[in-house]
Parts: sequence; structure tokens; C-alpha cells
Amino acid sequence: MKTFACRCEDVTLYELDRAIAEGYRDIESLKRYTGFGTGICQGKWCLALCASRLAEKGGDASQPMTPRPPFHPVRLATLAALTDLGKR
Repeated sequence: MKTFACRCEDVTLYELDRAIAEGYRDIESLKRYTGFGTGICQGKWCLALCASRLAEKGGDASQPMTPRPPFHPVRLATLAALTDLGKR
């Protein structure tokens, strides 16, 4: 039975543990090697689990993951308009 650490990218706990054992001992290199946190949720669902698993195995989970821009480009005007939502 597979236990998923990252549902978006289908990264299992086994793959995560294997990567840590192979020497990927910080959150950024673990993310780049396994692909966790690069799916549609951008780590919102899996980062805490993966970071705690890394820390349990003696790795360094203290540094943040490098954020990436949205998958689909968003116009700045669209983002700026979001501040108007609270004024309605």
C-alpha cells in the first residue's frame, strides 16, 4: 500500500525516505529531487508533512522552500483588483 506525502505530484513516503537516505537533507534539495510541493497546491498540503519527516530523519527543515510564481500568468491589474473585494 502506498502512502502519499504529496498527492499533487504522487510522491510517496517511501520515495521521500529514500531521497533523505540518499543525502537530500534539506527541504529545498528534497523538493527538487522528489518534486513534492511543485503541484497545484504549491506545498500547502504536503510541506508540513515532508518537513516533519525530514526533521525526524535528521535533516534540516528550518529553511523555507523557494516559492514559484503561479503556473498560469496573472495580470498585475487582476491582482490589484483583489484589494477591492473587501470594500464591497
